[in-house]
Amino acid sequence: MKDRVLDILKNYDRALSFEEIDSALNIKTVEETEELIGALKDLEESVEIYHSNKDKYMLFENSNLRKGIMRTNKKGFGFVDISNQEEDIFVGMDNMNGSINGDTVLVEIISSQPDGRTEGRIVRIVKRELSTVVGEIYFKKERGYIIPDDNKLKMNIEIPKGKNLGSVDGHKVVVKITNQVANNKFKGEVIRILGHKNDIGVDILSIVCNYNIKDTFDEETLKELDNIPEEVSEEDKKGRRDLTNEIIFTIDGDDTKDIDDAISIEKLENGNYKLGVHIADVSYYVKEGSAIDKEAMERGTSVYLVDRVIPMLPHKLSNGICSLNPEVERLAISCVMEIDSNGKTVDYEIFESVIKSRIQMTYKKVNKVIEENEIPEGYEPYADKLKLMLELSQIIRKSKINRGYIDFDVDEAKILVDENCHPTDIVLRERGLGEKLIEDFMICANECVATHIYYMDLPFVYRIHEYPKEEKIRTYLSFLQSLGYTFTGNIKDVHPKTIQSLVEFLKDKKEFKILSSLLLRNMQKAIYLPQNLGHYGLASKCYTHFTSPIRRYPDTTVHRLLRTYLFNNDISGSTIGKWQEKLIYIADHSSIQERESVECEREVEDMKMAEYMEDHIGEEYEGIISSVNNFGMFIQLDNLIEGLAHVSDLNDYFIFDEATQTLTGDRTKVRYRLGDRVLIKVKAASKDEKTIDFEIIKQI
Repeated sequence: MKDRVLDILKNYDRALSFEEIDSALNIKTVEETEELIGALKDLEESVEIYHSNKDKYMLFENSNLRKGIMRTNKKGFGFVDISNQEEDIFVGMDNMNGSINGDTVLVEIISSQPDGRTEGRIVRIVKRELSTVVGEIYFKKERGYIIPDDNKLKMNIEIPKGKNLGSVDGHKVVVKITNQVANNKFKGEVIRILGHKNDIGVDILSIVCNYNIKDTFDEETLKELDNIPEEVSEEDKKGRRDLTNEIIFTIDGDDTKDIDDAISIEKLENGNYKLGVHIADVSYYVKEGSAIDKEAMERGTSVYLVDRVIPMLPHKLSNGICSLNPEVERLAISCVMEIDSNGKTVDYEIFESVIKSRIQMTYKKVNKVIEENEIPEGYEPYADKLKLMLELSQIIRKSKINRGYIDFDVDEAKILVDENCHPTDIVLRERGLGEKLIEDFMICANECVATHIYYMDLPFVYRIHEYPKEEKIRTYLSFLQSLGYTFTGNIKDVHPKTIQSLVEFLKDKKEFKILSSLLLRNMQKAIYLPQNLGHYGLASKCYTHFTSPIRRYPDTTVHRLLRTYLFNNDISGSTIGKWQEKLIYIADHSSIQERESVECEREVEDMKMAEYMEDHIGEEYEGIISSVNNFGMFIQLDNLIEGLAHVSDLNDYFIFDEATQTLTGDRTKVRYRLGDRVLIKVKAASKDEKTIDFEIIKQI
């Protein structure tokens, strides 16, 4: 009966009443009517059809509802993650309908906002999967009770006697929910003690565990490490091209220990450049199906936090035999490209190699050479190579810009901490010519590898970034117009060059940093997919992630596919069939894990920023209004710390205009709008709540 109902609904482009479905199915008996009622109920429960308020039925895919996972924000709102194919849907505090983080929900789309958000309201909680909770434990009469770290979890959790794992008052713990005893009352057991809430590092560890990110490796994985060598053997080098005599080196941050990529360069007699990008051959050591491989696939990515890295691979691999450390032989997969004076790759080779990095360079010192023409000690033999690399980098970048590459120029914050992980300063992360040089070279290699396999028509994992939706760009441009800015570019096609010219148009505006960030939010999310859909932001027709296999599982997979197809010449039907099936899961899971790690990193940063501002209550700073709402304004300081100035702290009754994103005083006529610079005083800050409150002193 269910299949018959679905077939009927598929053949209509409108919703049908029960009577219309009954008639179309030619129902004649009471038994058949009861079967139809049951089928409709089951299909509604499984979210295959939608039963509207007007008592009509339609296929769920044809309704204005979407099914997804709720991702809540500490500020009370949330985003529904529909799938990796669609954008998230913003849900305001008033439209959460009791949903909490991790719920599978039905969301109704209600509007599109100027900042690029599609807004919705939760109409139903389909499924609640809450297996563990992180929180602080306290005891009354030998029974434990949990205060969840997530204050949006309205749960009363009791820990029976004997189920507390020896925890005491003030311990941060991970609790497994064992059963629900009432509407919001649960019983559970402590499965891990993270430490006392005041212990160093427990604050970050609590957030990590709240995202179910594994921070330790299991015994089977650790046992396999016994078989991992500490240096390259003669057997390992067989069949590889020996590049140990070539001038190859690495460029990374000051404290980088997991070094994925090394580079080399030559100027050819024909005037072209020979660029070598040599990437750690992780898949040689991490065998498919091994415990280490399964663990890496489950994690999907390394997570980079304020004071630590939670690695995808154990340190023996990530900092040891796989890391391209200086003056030691390492196995690599090399992509060596010949690039002409227009930035076009005219020839290339992809092969297994053995390399020996000459020196572990840092961005700071490289920038001294190529930006200031100062040569730090130890860099003398490589200064000419670095200047040649800069020359090629600028050619490549010009070529990228000509085809439509978009640089949103969005700043990042860097949080400096002391030995107790207490924040001492927050500054902007530097992005000099050295950083851009490495970015340019890695993009070249990623495109080269992706294009090669694409034209072989073999299963592969691509990094894709789809075109933005025209409607969202139109909404954004309408918002710009409300600020007094009229952009005349053609957005019918929304070609990357159109957005590139829009960014250029905004660069001299006082609100540029905010407007650029809002524009970025109107873009689709970059994800992994087994199909090549191109990369919009890079204006690249074919792109993958090949250059970071120590910290990203898709890159490890790309290496494994290169070995299978190119080095082992295995393109059999069974191999192709296996990867066609397996890559669907790898791409989807890797995209999800990437999203989770980004959210975890952001939450840790929010907490540390609030902790930093706890030490600066009463101090004054300049900032820019980054968001305007009916309850107040978010103000971003120059170091990217963001706080809320609530309307209740303004000396007037303020009226919110959603179209122009402004607040206007009813009596004083004082007007605050996005992009205005203001002087603020830090009113309050809470590390536990991850919130910062500002009070506006005056407009600047």
